[in-house]
Amino acid sequence: MMTISYEYEDCLYVNLTNRCDCACVFCLRHNGHKGSIYADDLWLEHEPSREEALENLLSWDFSKYRNLVFCGFGEPMYRTDDILWLVDQLKAQAPQLPPVRINTNGHANLILGRDVTPELKGRIDILSISLNGSTAEEYCAVTQPRAGEAAWDAMLDFTRRATAYVPTVMMTIVNKDKTPEEIQRCRNMAEELGAVLRIREYIPD
Repeated sequence: MMTISYEYEDCLYVNLTNRCDCACVFCLRHNGHKGSIYADDLWLEHEPSREEALENLLSWDFSKYRNLVFCGFGEPMYRTDDILWLVDQLKAQAPQLPPVRINTNGHANLILGRDVTPELKGRIDILSISLNGSTAEEYCAVTQPRAGEAAWDAMLDFTRRATAYVPTVMMTIVNKDKTPEEIQRCRNMAEELGAVLRIREYIPD
């Protein structure tokens, strides 16, 4: 039985894809892990259809959760169209749906070849975008994106555009070997784009 959704702390997470265009140095996927601190096995036998995912999600009591989070063990915005369809269905069918968050690398427009940010309006309440560095060089060293430095530019552009449509836009860094000066540069960069910086603590294997 594959894990489409799982609880962690006070949120419900949705695992729609294992595809990703990055190979982040701190990602558990590189170390042979099939899951994480959140759930034991997040490798999908197949990507669930939107209908499978909806059926799974409607089985939960949403009143218990602070957020519904599209995250999982891959880059969720490979499935942007399915996420937006699911959110529309859940808003119509699920009582007490909590705020909806997407944890993303910010490459959706690059991956899909169109600007998806206007489609997030009224559907997505929170975006959490991986920044992971204060320069293109550092970003590419940490995240190892398939598109190279174009991915850095795409992530910054996506963040800037998203702030017009999503009420809360956060950029995140993992606090692994970061100096206070680096963290401040990241904070300044996030704020210039209209976002806020959130610092995640590094979790070793």
